[in-house]
Amino acid sequence: MSSFNRRTLLMLPLALAACGFSPVYAPGGNADLLNGKIEVSAPTSTDTYLLVRNLEGNLGRAANPDYRLNVSLSTRTQGQAITADNAILRYALAGRVEYSLIRVANGEIVSSGDVSNFVGYSATGSTVETLASEKDANKRLMVILADQLTTELYSLPDLTA
Repeated sequence: MSSFNRRTLLMLPLALAACGFSPVYAPGGNADLLNGKIEVSAPTSTDTYLLVRNLEGNLGRAANPDYRLNVSLSTRTQGQAITADNAILRYALAGRVEYSLIRVANGEIVSSGDVSNFVGYSATGSTVETLASEKDANKRLMVILADQLTTELYSLPDLTA
């Protein structure tokens, strides 16, 4: 017999409200405060272009930015499935983004940190298939990293200070 009590579930919203929880996408939430207010640093490579494009898709393009987001991207590829005759059948592509969010008005660093993740791709087909898989993996990784970074920015404490 389960000890689950539905009354506990009904009390959950009250407990979240009591601890200062507020929805990110609500009017006045961080998503609303940051939408169109962050200028992302200019891309320097194909991968950073994809990252910046995804960040601007998530955060909106800033016409009159309140914040500047400096990002530094690093990626590395590593063989994962290696046969006895040293043929690599699968690769992992790992990426890491170091970031700093700077208030434009006074140059204060509001937040800094890093996000990282990885994706995999197959190398069992032809050269063309492997190159297409690698390109797709790069695109997927940049989407994942942009989403993670956006989530971190949205979870920052009070940005109105």
